[in-house]
Amino acid sequence: MTNLATPPLTPSNAAAPIPWEDRPAVSTEVLWRYSANPVIPRDLIPTSNSIFNSAVVRYGDAFAGVFRADSNTRKMQLHAGRSADAVNWELDHEPISFLCDDDEVGNFVYGYDPRVVWIEDRYWITWCNGYHGPTIGVGYTHDFKTFHQIENAYLPFNRNGVLFPRKINDAYVMLSRPSDNGHTPFGEIFVSHSPDMIHWGRHRHVMKPEQPWEWTKIGAGPIPIETPEGWLIFYHGVLTSCNGYVYSFGAALLDLDEPWKVLYRGAPYLISPQRDYECVGDVPNVTFPCAALHDEPTGRLAIYYGAADTVTALAFGYVDEVIDFVKSTHQDNPVSQV
Repeated sequence: MTNLATPPLTPSNAAAPIPWEDRPAVSTEVLWRYSANPVIPRDLIPTSNSIFNSAVVRYGDAFAGVFRADSNTRKMQLHAGRSADAVNWELDHEPISFLCDDDEVGNFVYGYDPRVVWIEDRYWITWCNGYHGPTIGVGYTHDFKTFHQIENAYLPFNRNGVLFPRKINDAYVMLSRPSDNGHTPFGEIFVSHSPDMIHWGRHRHVMKPEQPWEWTKIGAGPIPIETPEGWLIFYHGVLTSCNGYVYSFGAALLDLDEPWKVLYRGAPYLISPQRDYECVGDVPNVTFPCAALHDEPTGRLAIYYGAADTVTALAFGYVDEVIDFVKSTHQDNPVSQV
């Protein structure tokens, strides 16, 4: 399916440095926020009410991505975008129009919270897709201009479909959170396997809420990062407070060969809604991670997260420091409400 006449620009030939800002001198945080947040305003394109919970990847000597841009009719849509520096973005004004061989599958109703990852010979996209309720849509692109959609991964209802960046034991692997048809008041993370990106099975439970900041539900965030210590994952957790839901995010390490096995899990959150742009917006008190750029030689991380379901923000850190945090704050017998 690859166009051999025009080989895709891939992470393997990517040269662009990821965004970076040094930790403030007064900060002791494992992750620190970009001083110029938010990096993407809610009205970057003429019809957008909000732009958040989006996916960013390296693409040749620059960057590309798939963005959730809810329209000013409040329809949840996906738009392609590109950037030279992964901070200043240009988004297509028109939503992505997926090519699909099956009219039943390709009848786009809504799409939100995309993730993007390079696997083998193309960029794979997963998102929460409307098909008789929310499920996980699956598609791919070679150039962020033409997009193809294949079968939905699961039956409704499901959210937060996140692919691993390579096959594990000859299978594609995806994290997800089975849900319901509403604003799910529960949620645990599972992992599923596929030989072909179409047929998904071998479902295994990964983890459930364990700490007060995540007692209501949890869901997978950016694409897992492979390290010698295990798969480093960031995930969001939700607390139901007297003022509604509060979305924070933390991190864990999964086994490289059996990723349903949690090796370590940080007890505290890494980032919670504390800045004005995280607390004030269409949905107050939300920090929702969807993408992470990793510079392997330096260990630097740039994490993109949705803020207040309205704008896109950026945080920085080091992989080694996040791993140290996860291991040092791990609890063998956490208090659980679930």
